[in-house]
Amino acid sequence: MKLIIGNKNYSSWSLRAWLAARESGIAFGEIDIPLFIPGSRERILSHSPSGKVPCLNDHGVVVWDSLAIGEYLAEKQPALLPADPVARATARAVTAEMHSGFQQLRSKMPMNIRKDYRGFGHTPEVDADIARIVAIWNDCRARFGQGGPYLFGRFSLADAAFAPVCFRFQTYGVQPDGAAGEYLAAMLSNPHMQDWAAAARAETESIPAEDLYG
Repeated sequence: MKLIIGNKNYSSWSLRAWLAARESGIAFGEIDIPLFIPGSRERILSHSPSGKVPCLNDHGVVVWDSLAIGEYLAEKQPALLPADPVARATARAVTAEMHSGFQQLRSKMPMNIRKDYRGFGHTPEVDADIARIVAIWNDCRARFGQGGPYLFGRFSLADAAFAPVCFRFQTYGVQPDGAAGEYLAAMLSNPHMQDWAAAARAETESIPAEDLYG
């Protein structure tokens, strides 16, 4: 199994698939392709029919898009989704909401692990996105968080979906209170998240369009 990903400092979509794969316990290799440099799109297209990362190749079975990759991995490792039907449906709902929503947060606070942008990126629309995310975290922790530090107790695809937000909150100095703050701390201390962050800080490539605030 191979996972094709982009820059670890910037590629939030890659992080979601990579983290789900690491948490699944399934062995996989990485093909790292720096984004937005000459030849990068051609390299990606040689692996991914969408021309985007992430893309998973499981012995010739090609799956692209982080949501589809997560679901594919969960078929192999069911523990990536909660066992309880209500919790599982909720996990899928909040994962899908993260996958398709929060556009203002994405545009004004792009994932950029190497930077310290505390205080930057806030607008009323961004703050509304942040409030909704914090509400999701608090609700999931209150209703389903028994048995572990993650949204549904044990790590799930929902945590993989929100992992880039956790790095964003760290970069931009967003510090929620209560259960959401505890969840953020748990995610940032996750060993796989720390491995990803260390690799991101070791990268030397820069994407100026993502370094919004200098």
